[in-house]
Amino acid sequence: MKLFVVKDNQEGAELGYNIIREELENGRLNVFGLATGSTPISLYDRITASDLDFTNVVSINLDEYIGIGADHDQSYHYFMNEHFFSKKPFKANYLPNGLETDAAKECARYNAIIAENPIDVQILGIGENGHIGFNEPGASFDSLTEKVSLTESTIEANARNFASIDDVPRYAYSMGIKSIMSAKKIILFAYGEKKADAIHAMLEVAPSTDCPASALQNHADVIVIADEKAAAKLTNK
Repeated sequence: MKLFVVKDNQEGAELGYNIIREELENGRLNVFGLATGSTPISLYDRITASDLDFTNVVSINLDEYIGIGADHDQSYHYFMNEHFFSKKPFKANYLPNGLETDAAKECARYNAIIAENPIDVQILGIGENGHIGFNEPGASFDSLTEKVSLTESTIEANARNFASIDDVPRYAYSMGIKSIMSAKKIILFAYGEKKADAIHAMLEVAPSTDCPASALQNHADVIVIADEKAAAKLTNK
Protein backbone atom coordinates (compact mmCIF):
# COMPACT_ATOMS: atom_id res chain seq x y z
CA MET A 1 0.00 0.00 0.00
CA LYS A 2 1.07 3.55 -0.74
CA LEU A 3 0.31 6.13 1.96
CA PHE A 4 -0.07 9.85 1.32
CA VAL A 5 -0.52 12.11 4.34
CA VAL A 6 -2.30 15.34 3.42
CA LYS A 7 -3.20 18.53 5.23
CA ASP A 8 -6.97 18.22 4.92
CA ASN A 9 -9.80 16.76 2.84
CA GLN A 10 -9.39 19.36 0.12
CA GLU A 11 -5.77 18.39 -0.45
CA GLY A 12 -6.84 14.76 -0.29
CA ALA A 13 -9.57 15.36 -2.86
CA GLU A 14 -7.12 17.05 -5.22
CA LEU A 15 -4.69 14.15 -4.97
CA GLY A 16 -7.47 11.62 -5.52
CA TYR A 17 -8.85 13.62 -8.43
CA ASN A 18 -5.48 13.66 -10.19
CA ILE A 19 -5.13 9.88 -9.82
CA ILE A 20 -8.63 9.33 -11.21
CA ARG A 21 -8.07 11.79 -14.06
CA GLU A 22 -4.91 9.96 -15.10
CA GLU A 23 -6.68 6.58 -15.02
CA LEU A 24 -9.59 7.94 -17.06
CA GLU A 25 -7.47 9.74 -19.64
CA ASN A 26 -5.29 6.67 -20.15
CA GLY A 27 -8.26 4.37 -20.76
CA ARG A 28 -7.87 2.49 -17.48
CA LEU A 29 -11.15 3.59 -15.91
CA ASN A 30 -14.13 1.91 -17.53
CA VAL A 31 -15.83 0.75 -14.31
CA PHE A 32 -15.74 3.05 -11.28
CA GLY A 33 -16.50 1.67 -7.81
CA LEU A 34 -18.05 4.33 -5.60
CA ALA A 35 -18.63 4.92 -1.90
CA THR A 36 -21.00 7.09 0.12
CA GLY A 37 -20.76 8.92 3.43
CA SER A 38 -19.17 12.24 4.27
CA THR A 39 -15.60 11.19 3.40
CA PRO A 40 -15.83 11.12 -0.42
CA ILE A 41 -17.93 14.28 -0.79
CA SER A 42 -14.89 16.53 -1.25
CA LEU A 43 -13.63 14.18 -3.98
CA TYR A 44 -16.99 14.14 -5.74
CA ASP A 45 -17.19 17.93 -5.54
CA ARG A 46 -13.76 18.19 -7.15
CA ILE A 47 -14.69 15.76 -9.91
CA THR A 48 -18.05 17.35 -10.69
CA ALA A 49 -16.42 20.79 -10.92
CA SER A 50 -14.06 19.42 -13.60
CA ASP A 51 -14.47 18.60 -17.27
CA LEU A 52 -13.93 14.86 -16.79
CA ASP A 53 -16.32 12.83 -18.95
CA PHE A 54 -17.88 9.66 -17.52
CA THR A 55 -20.44 9.00 -20.26
CA ASN A 56 -18.60 5.82 -21.29
CA VAL A 57 -18.00 4.69 -17.69
CA VAL A 58 -20.11 2.32 -15.57
CA SER A 59 -20.42 3.00 -11.84
CA ILE A 60 -20.98 0.37 -9.14
CA ASN A 61 -21.68 1.38 -5.56
CA LEU A 62 -20.54 -0.48 -2.47
CA ASP A 63 -23.78 -0.70 -0.55
CA GLU A 64 -27.33 0.38 0.24
CA TYR A 65 -29.56 0.35 3.28
CA ILE A 66 -32.29 -2.29 3.36
CA GLY A 67 -35.82 -1.05 3.92
CA ILE A 68 -35.70 2.37 2.26
CA GLY A 69 -36.23 3.14 -1.41
CA ALA A 70 -34.12 5.07 -3.89
CA ASP A 71 -36.24 8.21 -3.41
CA HIS A 72 -35.69 8.27 0.38
CA ASP A 73 -33.46 11.22 1.23
CA GLN A 74 -31.13 9.01 3.30
CA SER A 75 -30.77 6.25 0.73
CA TYR A 76 -27.44 5.91 -1.00
CA HIS A 77 -29.21 6.17 -4.36
CA TYR A 78 -30.37 9.63 -3.30
CA PHE A 79 -26.90 10.54 -1.99
CA MET A 80 -25.20 9.58 -5.25
CA ASN A 81 -27.72 11.46 -7.37
CA GLU A 82 -27.31 14.53 -5.17
CA HIS A 83 -23.52 14.57 -5.12
CA PHE A 84 -22.47 12.95 -8.38
CA PHE A 85 -24.85 11.43 -10.90
CA SER A 86 -27.02 14.52 -11.45
CA LYS A 87 -23.86 16.44 -12.36
CA LYS A 88 -21.85 13.80 -14.21
CA PRO A 89 -23.81 11.33 -16.34
CA PHE A 90 -22.50 7.77 -16.60
CA LYS A 91 -23.12 4.99 -19.11
CA ALA A 92 -24.89 3.08 -16.31
CA ASN A 93 -25.17 3.33 -12.54
CA TYR A 94 -25.60 0.26 -10.34
CA LEU A 95 -26.56 0.19 -6.65
CA PRO A 96 -28.19 -2.54 -4.55
CA ASN A 97 -31.99 -2.41 -4.34
CA GLY A 98 -32.81 -1.67 -0.72
CA LEU A 99 -36.47 -2.60 -1.23
CA GLU A 100 -35.72 -6.13 -2.43
CA THR A 101 -36.82 -8.43 0.39
CA ASP A 102 -35.33 -11.58 -1.14
CA ALA A 103 -31.72 -11.24 0.02
CA ALA A 104 -30.43 -14.24 -1.89
CA LYS A 105 -31.94 -12.92 -5.12
CA GLU A 106 -30.57 -9.42 -4.66
CA CYS A 107 -27.08 -10.58 -3.69
CA ALA A 108 -26.93 -12.90 -6.71
CA ARG A 109 -28.04 -10.05 -8.98
CA TYR A 110 -25.38 -7.72 -7.63
CA ASN A 111 -22.61 -10.31 -7.73
CA ALA A 112 -23.47 -10.89 -11.39
CA ILE A 113 -23.22 -7.15 -12.10
CA ILE A 114 -19.75 -7.02 -10.53
CA ALA A 115 -18.65 -10.13 -12.43
CA GLU A 116 -19.85 -8.63 -15.71
CA ASN A 117 -18.27 -5.24 -14.98
CA PRO A 118 -14.87 -5.77 -13.30
CA ILE A 119 -14.06 -2.68 -11.24
CA ASP A 120 -11.03 -0.71 -12.36
CA VAL A 121 -10.86 1.85 -9.52
CA GLN A 122 -12.69 1.48 -6.20
CA ILE A 123 -13.18 4.43 -3.84
CA LEU A 124 -13.34 3.57 -0.13
CA GLY A 125 -13.78 5.27 3.19
CA ILE A 126 -13.11 3.50 6.48
CA GLY A 127 -15.26 3.20 9.60
CA GLU A 128 -14.02 3.93 13.08
CA ASN A 129 -14.06 0.18 13.71
CA GLY A 130 -12.18 -0.56 10.49
CA HIS A 131 -15.16 -1.47 8.36
CA ILE A 132 -15.10 -1.01 4.59
CA GLY A 133 -18.43 -0.93 2.85
CA PHE A 134 -20.65 -2.39 5.54
CA ASN A 135 -18.22 -5.23 6.23
CA GLU A 136 -18.06 -5.01 10.00
CA PRO A 137 -15.41 -6.66 12.26
CA GLY A 138 -15.69 -10.42 11.93
CA ALA A 139 -16.65 -10.32 8.26
CA SER A 140 -14.97 -13.00 6.18
CA PHE A 141 -12.25 -11.92 3.79
CA ASP A 142 -13.88 -14.32 1.28
CA SER A 143 -17.28 -12.63 1.34
CA LEU A 144 -19.16 -11.44 -1.73
CA THR A 145 -22.30 -9.28 -1.70
CA GLU A 146 -24.29 -10.03 1.45
CA LYS A 147 -27.15 -8.86 3.61
CA VAL A 148 -25.36 -7.57 6.69
CA SER A 149 -26.41 -6.50 10.18
CA LEU A 150 -25.07 -3.10 11.14
CA THR A 151 -23.24 -2.83 14.44
CA GLU A 152 -24.43 -0.47 17.13
CA SER A 153 -21.38 1.75 16.58
CA THR A 154 -22.19 2.07 12.87
CA ILE A 155 -25.86 2.77 13.62
CA GLU A 156 -24.84 5.45 16.10
CA ALA A 157 -22.37 6.98 13.62
CA ASN A 158 -25.09 7.15 10.93
CA ALA A 159 -27.80 8.43 13.27
CA ARG A 160 -26.75 12.04 12.63
CA ASN A 161 -28.32 11.72 9.18
CA PHE A 162 -31.74 10.61 10.48
CA ALA A 163 -34.41 12.29 12.59
CA SER A 164 -33.94 9.62 15.27
CA ILE A 165 -31.59 6.72 15.87
CA ASP A 166 -34.70 4.52 15.71
CA ASP A 167 -35.04 5.49 12.04
CA VAL A 168 -31.59 4.19 11.08
CA PRO A 169 -31.88 0.92 9.11
CA ARG A 170 -30.44 -2.11 10.89
CA TYR A 171 -29.48 -4.00 7.73
CA ALA A 172 -27.81 -3.27 4.43
CA TYR A 173 -26.72 -4.94 1.23
CA SER A 174 -22.96 -4.59 0.89
CA MET A 175 -20.24 -5.74 -1.43
CA GLY A 176 -18.14 -8.28 0.44
CA ILE A 177 -14.43 -7.95 1.10
CA LYS A 178 -13.60 -10.34 -1.74
CA SER A 179 -15.75 -8.20 -4.05
CA ILE A 180 -13.84 -5.07 -3.00
CA MET A 181 -10.49 -6.83 -3.38
CA SER A 182 -11.37 -7.74 -6.97
CA ALA A 183 -10.91 -4.08 -8.03
CA LYS A 184 -7.72 -3.42 -9.96
CA LYS A 185 -6.92 -0.25 -7.99
CA ILE A 186 -8.28 0.92 -4.63
CA ILE A 187 -8.13 4.47 -3.24
CA LEU A 188 -9.06 4.77 0.44
CA PHE A 189 -9.63 8.16 2.07
CA ALA A 190 -9.58 8.83 5.83
CA TYR A 191 -10.00 12.14 7.61
CA GLY A 192 -10.09 13.08 11.29
CA GLU A 193 -8.79 11.77 14.59
CA LYS A 194 -11.67 9.31 14.97
CA LYS A 195 -10.18 7.29 12.12
CA ALA A 196 -6.67 7.10 13.62
CA ASP A 197 -7.10 3.72 15.35
CA ALA A 198 -8.60 2.18 12.22
CA ILE A 199 -5.80 3.49 10.00
CA HIS A 200 -3.19 2.15 12.41
CA ALA A 201 -4.86 -1.29 12.47
CA MET A 202 -5.25 -1.32 8.70
CA LEU A 203 -1.64 -0.45 7.95
CA GLU A 204 0.48 -1.64 10.88
CA VAL A 205 -1.25 -4.68 12.37
CA ALA A 206 -1.28 -8.11 10.73
CA PRO A 207 -4.40 -8.70 8.60
CA SER A 208 -7.31 -9.85 10.76
CA THR A 209 -11.08 -9.91 10.56
CA ASP A 210 -10.95 -7.71 13.67
CA CYS A 211 -10.17 -4.90 11.22
CA PRO A 212 -11.83 -5.64 7.88
CA ALA A 213 -9.78 -2.96 6.11
CA SER A 214 -6.58 -4.82 6.99
CA ALA A 215 -7.44 -7.22 4.15
CA LEU A 216 -6.20 -4.48 1.84
CA GLN A 217 -2.63 -5.31 2.86
CA ASN A 218 -3.01 -8.29 0.52
CA HIS A 219 -4.00 -6.17 -2.51
CA ALA A 220 -1.44 -5.26 -5.17
CA ASP A 221 -2.49 -1.64 -5.74
CA VAL A 222 -3.92 0.34 -2.83
CA ILE A 223 -3.47 4.07 -2.27
CA VAL A 224 -4.32 5.45 1.18
CA ILE A 225 -4.94 9.18 1.45
CA ALA A 226 -5.18 10.27 5.08
CA ASP A 227 -5.00 13.63 6.77
CA GLU A 228 -2.57 14.27 9.60
CA LYS A 229 -5.13 13.51 12.29
CA ALA A 230 -6.12 10.17 10.77
CA ALA A 231 -2.45 9.25 10.38
CA ALA A 232 -1.48 10.39 13.88
CA LYS A 233 -1.06 6.90 15.39
CA LEU A 234 1.11 5.49 12.62
CA THR A 235 4.66 4.71 13.64
CA ASN A 236 5.96 4.53 10.06
CA LYS A 237 4.83 7.31 7.76
